[in-house]
Amino acid sequence: MLVYLLAVLHRSSLSVAGLIAEKRFGISPAELSVFIFLQLGVYAAMQVPTGVLVDRYGPRRILVTAATIMAAAQLLFASVPSYPAALFARALLGCGDAMTFISVLRFTAVHFGPRRYPLLVALTGMAGQVGNVAATLPFALALRHVGWGVSFAVAGGLSALAAVGVLLVIDDANLPAARIRSFAHLRDGVGLVWQRVRGAWSLPGTRLGFWVHFASGSTANAIGVLWGSPYLIKVTGFGTTGAGAVLMGGVFVAVVASPVIGWLIGHRPIVRVPLALGVCATTVAGWVVVVSAFGYDPPRGYVVALFLLTALGGPTSMIAFALARDYNHARALGTASGVVNVGGFLAAVLISLGIGWALDAQGGTSAHNLRWAVLVAVCVQLAGTVRMAVWLRRLRAFTLGRQQRGEDVPVQVVRRRWDLPEPPL
Repeated sequence: MLVYLLAVLHRSSLSVAGLIAEKRFGISPAELSVFIFLQLGVYAAMQVPTGVLVDRYGPRRILVTAATIMAAAQLLFASVPSYPAALFARALLGCGDAMTFISVLRFTAVHFGPRRYPLLVALTGMAGQVGNVAATLPFALALRHVGWGVSFAVAGGLSALAAVGVLLVIDDANLPAARIRSFAHLRDGVGLVWQRVRGAWSLPGTRLGFWVHFASGSTANAIGVLWGSPYLIKVTGFGTTGAGAVLMGGVFVAVVASPVIGWLIGHRPIVRVPLALGVCATTVAGWVVVVSAFGYDPPRGYVVALFLLTALGGPTSMIAFALARDYNHARALGTASGVVNVGGFLAAVLISLGIGWALDAQGGTSAHNLRWAVLVAVCVQLAGTVRMAVWLRRLRAFTLGRQQRGEDVPVQVVRRRWDLPEPPL
């Protein structure tokens, strides 16, 4: 959990440093978005390989590797003077970040039962939100008082200490994997990986989990990682400290909501996807209102409330991993969790890049331009919400078919009028 907390701190550290980074490296909004494209793009691309590595080598080895990579990446980011070198550092950070959460999920799934698993995943998410807290107002104050280099170097040093902690505390019972001794052995291993990924993706539960994570985590991730602070400063008129306080308030909402949602979906799994649909639909409606109804001077109270609502997307996205656990075999859980975890970060990449491109096309980061650029987030989250509803119906049909054949199912389903008549092919 501590390694994951620090991973989220590193991931979100640009949320209050975006405008400073523009000046430090002399870059445009679109070039600033490339930081997030690389960081989250590498994160998303590494999810499936990470799942396979965790299944093969165990969470202890992967967590130590992840913490070490993130420490090196932040120390590099603290010291490099050029934009290309800084891009490399953020890509390296994304690689280490990618290895963290799936390792924690794998460790938790092995050591705890299905009723406790959602709560522990939610508590892990809450630990991540504490990392978000540290990346908002506290990190903004550190940047102001001790500067760029010291702030990022200290963050990197904390991950180095966490790597040592994992070595001392975690006792991983996994045996060392067999060594690869020939090209044919390597080819067979790659084929097995592809078979696992295809098997996980073919299940409606995994597919629904992907879209739950895509829709729920999309806007929350994009705002928390990069665009929240510029929007609050440019559009709403907050100062840097005020913007950090609003972002921190959203994190506190997520911290409080995480265990509540975890407990609820652990005891009432039937409400998991309806809850995600409700949060996503309300968030989309809230952003449509702020863009269309309030012009260029939205009420601060409404914007703050909307940011707090959007922050609920983070803990809600944890529902995706409960779905992956229920509908996949334990041996492939790391792979399935990696597939699901791609969703939210792929959406965040699309939103972050899309907003940057929209701002460049309009001529820069101004209040007028940011007002319309946030429609990128609305469109991406709306598309994910629609796909979530589609795959909910397909999973229900799949489950109803299994119930009719007398097979065990993770969650009992009662047929409704809006259900599909038969499982889709």
